[in-house]
Amino acid sequence: MIARPDSPSSNAFEQHRPFLIRLAYRMLGSVSDAEDVVQDAWLRWHEAGQEDIINPRAYLARVVTRLCLDQMKSARSRREFYVGTWLPEPIVESLGSGEPVDDELDAPIALMLALERLSSLERAAFLLHDIFDIGFAEIARMLERSEAACRQLATRARQHVRLDLPPRNSVSREEAARYAEAFFKASHQSDPTLLQQLLARDVVLHSDGGGKVAASINQIFGLDKVARFFAGIAQKVARLGLATTRYEPVLINGLPGYISLERGETLQATALDIRDGLIQAIYVIRNPDKLRHVSLPDGPDHGSL
Repeated sequence: MIARPDSPSSNAFEQHRPFLIRLAYRMLGSVSDAEDVVQDAWLRWHEAGQEDIINPRAYLARVVTRLCLDQMKSARSRREFYVGTWLPEPIVESLGSGEPVDDELDAPIALMLALERLSSLERAAFLLHDIFDIGFAEIARMLERSEAACRQLATRARQHVRLDLPPRNSVSREEAARYAEAFFKASHQSDPTLLQQLLARDVVLHSDGGGKVAASINQIFGLDKVARFFAGIAQKVARLGLATTRYEPVLINGLPGYISLERGETLQATALDIRDGLIQAIYVIRNPDKLRHVSLPDGPDHGSL
């Protein structure tokens, strides 16, 4: 029998759901997959003899971790055939919420990309210990490895992540909105001059269409190439007489960015990694499968071109 939604066992599970979603997302890089895993954990929770569970949070983390490790086997094989650059599904947060971003709980895209280079066990050990502060004794039970082996996994992962992960620069919500608006307007101009002023010299553009919508297959490096890329798109749009268009500044995985409806038809999430006042990396997510949980708010457009 499945417990009622308002039963004590359900209430106990719901207390841990946000933590479990965060864990599963960081393991899988997919909001929808994370929700599916947590739902599966909910079913297993209600099938278990809960009177014997001393530490529900640790038990549920163990269940979610094992489910994620199983799912990552098939996810990695799918990504071998992924068309173009792979980016994680975006976590979108309104700039109007007024709450500060918790650096320990958000998932910067650069971190998610660095985690992709780790083995499944390294990723699990690093996340569980360094991000979620779970002890190695419990991690050893989760991963079915010795405590010493889990320490080694986390150490190797930490070294790789440190090499791949650039330093983060925090920006206020007001600054995030200004960066988003400035980039949106500059990147939709046929003249690349204004955009060049916003970009770092070694800026990198990542664009994920998943082979389902138009996107750059490869990363684009350097100020001039990135600026010319956006200017070329703007010129093409102008020739075709297509409006480019609705957008809403947001935070995407803790980064300044916006959700837009490009040419009035293609939903897009754009995140900006800001360092020393310039845009160091641009992440454009266009794959519609990764934007099913994202929408532009109803009401008047925030802006248009």
